[in-house]
Amino acid sequence: MRPRARLFFALACAVVILASAFGLRYLASLAAVGTGYAAKVMCSGVFVSGRQPDSILAGELALDHPAARFLSVQVQRDRHAATAAFAGLVRSRAFFRPGLGCTLETGALGQLQSQPPFHPPAAHDSPWLADAASAAARIDTTPLALAVHSAFEDPNPAHPRRTRALLVVHNGRIAAERYAPGFDQNMPLQGWSMAKSVTNALVGILVGQGKLSVDAPAPIPEWAANGDPRRAITLDHLMRMSSGLAFDESYFDPTSDVTVMLYRRPDSGAYAASKPLAAAPGTLWAYSSGTTNIVSRIVRETIGGGLADYWAFPRRALFDRIGMRSAVLEPDASGVFVGSSFLYATARDWARFGLLYLNDGVWNGERILPEGWVRYSTTPAPNAPQGRYGAQVWLNAGEPGNPANRPWPDVPADAFHFSGFEGQHVVVIPSMRLVVVRLGLSQEGSTWNLQRFLADLLPVFGDERNR
Repeated sequence: MRPRARLFFALACAVVILASAFGLRYLASLAAVGTGYAAKVMCSGVFVSGRQPDSILAGELALDHPAARFLSVQVQRDRHAATAAFAGLVRSRAFFRPGLGCTLETGALGQLQSQPPFHPPAAHDSPWLADAASAAARIDTTPLALAVHSAFEDPNPAHPRRTRALLVVHNGRIAAERYAPGFDQNMPLQGWSMAKSVTNALVGILVGQGKLSVDAPAPIPEWAANGDPRRAITLDHLMRMSSGLAFDESYFDPTSDVTVMLYRRPDSGAYAASKPLAAAPGTLWAYSSGTTNIVSRIVRETIGGGLADYWAFPRRALFDRIGMRSAVLEPDASGVFVGSSFLYATARDWARFGLLYLNDGVWNGERILPEGWVRYSTTPAPNAPQGRYGAQVWLNAGEPGNPANRPWPDVPADAFHFSGFEGQHVVVIPSMRLVVVRLGLSQEGSTWNLQRFLADLLPVFGDERNR
């Protein structure tokens, strides 16, 4: 073989070896993330929401991927656990604990077993502030009914909307409420990234207590060394997704930071905190679930004490005070809440959370969030495009100096929302005294369009806009 031919042959072999190695690495990550996702979703669906396994298999776990046929999921009710396996080889397991929901083992079974038991108070339904009838008398219910009906229609069965819960609250009263078959007002449902806004509230409470300052450097031990450029990151940078930390938020890539963090690592906050800077703090806006889990870790360290005291904090400081008693915030294997993604609550309790922000952090005359916190949360981050993001809250503020250029042109500019994967939304419109909750399973390509739904809904309340 001639030297040039040998060189080409060697290069070709190297390419094949590298491609094979990459392919095996990708497949291994796909199996680990896929089983982690399946075990966690099944566990929470069965033991937190109270759903049947078949419903979850036909919904969240009806995955459109060739590898899905190698995935199997089992529920062990006697052990309060769910196990997923890929081709009988790679396995993941999630465990349910009362008051804490489900936690993936992620190679940290000993750590989980060493954690103390948690004995939360028994959850019970809180009466709503007012009934639906008193609101219905003041609005045209026919257009409202049509708008609500449209949210549950599936005009294209190939890309269904899959709305599971819809709640419209006007002036604190339920104006409309509907659930899909198999779901009801007592069923806690996954909020995905709406959990970020709950993390915002927990930070706000600690700020109000004088235990945190958004302008102070983020207290992260890994960044404390002299010369580490991450020392310049403040809590405000983290809250506004402007930390500059490198983080890949690709939900459908099993090797991305967000999927590895949520389904392969026992400590979400530590994983995110290990990332290097990709930009100077405060110069770049980039949505990152990792950033929120760093904030969640800061909340843990600020509260201090034992895990049981920390686990009780959200319920004692927030949930019980506003009647949000169905809420279950789930920790990772380190015991720290996954504040970016893992929170279940009923539609009515999600609406209560929206009402708290609608009313400037005050609930029934009691201030829960410090004065000015909602204004801080809904002030656009300096680098967020179209003024669309504040502090763990999505906005409709519009481009600075040009509010007409905003994400939802047909919706008032003062609207803000808590939003999560697959179409979870709590929309708050202060100028219309309106809170809209929509929960569902609208996967990529779905016909669900929140902006279009709001545009159809808002004229029903148009006469109230300026009162």
